[in-house]
Amino acid sequence: MIQVQGLGKYFADETSPVGKRWVFQDVSFEVAAEHSAVLIGPSGGGKTVLLKVIASLLQADSGSVKLRSENIGMLFQKNALFDSFTVEENLLFPLKERKGIIGKNATDRAAHFLNAVGLKGTEKLYPDEISGGMQKRLGIARALIVEPQVILYDEPTAGLDPITSKKIAELIQTLRQESGSTLLTVTNDVQRAYQLGDRIYLLARGKIQAGGTPSEMRNSSHPAVRQFLHGLQEGPLTTESERSPGAGSRAGDDSGNEAAP
Repeated sequence: MIQVQGLGKYFADETSPVGKRWVFQDVSFEVAAEHSAVLIGPSGGGKTVLLKVIASLLQADSGSVKLRSENIGMLFQKNALFDSFTVEENLLFPLKERKGIIGKNATDRAAHFLNAVGLKGTEKLYPDEISGGMQKRLGIARALIVEPQVILYDEPTAGLDPITSKKIAELIQTLRQESGSTLLTVTNDVQRAYQLGDRIYLLARGKIQAGGTPSEMRNSSHPAVRQFLHGLQEGPLTTESERSPGAGSRAGDDSGNEAAP
């Protein structure tokens, strides 16, 4: 279970009259045990920041997060693989650091998870010697190898072609069903959101605008949901600067980093 209640996060912003900029405020939603939820929303809207707060990589400024377990696995947006480690070593590292598992037990477990994600035979290769889709699968294996009960996926299909993207989503679903884990995924890929989520939540303008099953969201009359899912130019998610070409704005990226001047 993942229970988010009244969650808020801000960053310092000297251009703001109050000296800070809220990324999101009063965010509340729940993911039932052994279920899968997906967060969608405009780029730069705080989805990755929210995921990092849930994972305790960033501290919340208001609200609370309750998790089914403190044993969390996370796939980062750019995989965060160790370039100087082989494929196998990328899996052995979390086993040693988080579980204290070494030796044959560790290599056997690494082999099992590499086989599960279709990477058998790549053990001695380095990340830059395998494709982007294979790197993504390696990231998934690394997130799963510590057998977490809660798994957070940040853009698991970003940068992949449609065929590979669908295969990655199918792999995530299959492994979730086998492990009984609880999933929260961030994605801007609407088709993958429909594929992965038991429930989908739209995070925009610092709030959860709407939430529901894939069918409910697909057929929703909510203006923000319709604009995002159908890629409409005009609607409640369109900013004034977007309506007025040439108008400047200062914003942060979706990881919470301030945009370059």
